[in-house]
Amino acid sequence: MKKSDFQAALLNKLDRLIDHLAQQQGIADQAAAPDWSAAAYRWRMRNGRGSLQAVQTPRCGPLSQLLNIDRQKTQVMRNTEQFLQGKPANNVLLWGARGTGKSTLVRALLNQYADQGLRLIEVEGHDLIDLPDIVQRLEARPERFILFTDDLSFEQDDPSYKALKSMLDGSIAGTPANVLIYATSNRRHLMPERMSENREMQTIDGEIHPGETSEEKVSLSERFGLWLAFHAFSQDEYLAVIDSELQAIALPLTSECETTRLEALRWALLRGSRSGRVAEQFIRYWQGVRTSAG
Repeated sequence: MKKSDFQAALLNKLDRLIDHLAQQQGIADQAAAPDWSAAAYRWRMRNGRGSLQAVQTPRCGPLSQLLNIDRQKTQVMRNTEQFLQGKPANNVLLWGARGTGKSTLVRALLNQYADQGLRLIEVEGHDLIDLPDIVQRLEARPERFILFTDDLSFEQDDPSYKALKSMLDGSIAGTPANVLIYATSNRRHLMPERMSENREMQTIDGEIHPGETSEEKVSLSERFGLWLAFHAFSQDEYLAVIDSELQAIALPLTSECETTRLEALRWALLRGSRSGRVAEQFIRYWQGVRTSAG
C-alpha cells in the first residue's frame, strides 16, 4: 500500500471514530437531560457524571399542617413569593432543634407554589462541590429553583464548604436570578464549635474579639440573607400537634382522654425531645395501639 493510500485510510478511520464518539456523547447528553415537567429533583452522580433526577411523587404536605412555627413560616413564604415574582430575595438558613419542622417547611413550599413555577432540587451536603455545574444547567430555564440541602454541616477543610461559600456570595460568576439556596442545620454556624477556639479570642479595650477560626465559621452563615431559628416545643405546643393529628384520624384528643395525654408525654420523655417529629412518631404508635385494641 502506498503511503498516501495508508494515510487516507487512517484519516477515514479517524473520521469514523470521531463520528462514533460524537454520537455516543449525544446519546449520553440526551440520557442526562432531566424531565423538566417535574416539580422536584435530586442531584445524583453516576460514573463521574452528574444529573438531575426527577422525583415523581415528592413528599410535601400543606403549609397549614405546620404548627408552632407561624413566624418562621410567614418569613419563608414572603421570601419565596418575592423570589417567584422576580423581586430581590434572600438565601435562607433554617437552623435549630431537631425535628421542629425545618425541612418539612421547605418541602411544603413546593405544595404551595409549584403551580407558580417553583421547583425544588435536593442536593446532598457532599455534592455541594457540584453547585457551579448544577446552576449552569438552570440559568436559562424559565422556572424558579430552590436548591435545598438538609441537615447541613461541615468539618474543617471540607471542599464543599468553600463551594457553598463562593456560590452564596463571592463567586465572580454570581448566582442566576432564578436560583436560591435554602439549607437546614442543627448548627447555627454550620461547623462544630471547639474549645480551642476560645484560646484565639482577644480582649481589646474591654471588648471581646473572636479569633480567625470563629470568624471563618461565622462568615459562611452570614452569607445567608435570612436566618430563621427553630426551638424545641413546649409541652402545650407538643400536645397541640398531637391533637391536630388525632383529630385528623378521628381519635380522642389528649384533652379528652387522660390515657392518651399521659402516653404522649411518656413518649416524648423517653426520646428526650418534644418536637413535631416525635409527635408524628407517637401518632403512628398510638394509632396502631388503638387499632389493635379494637
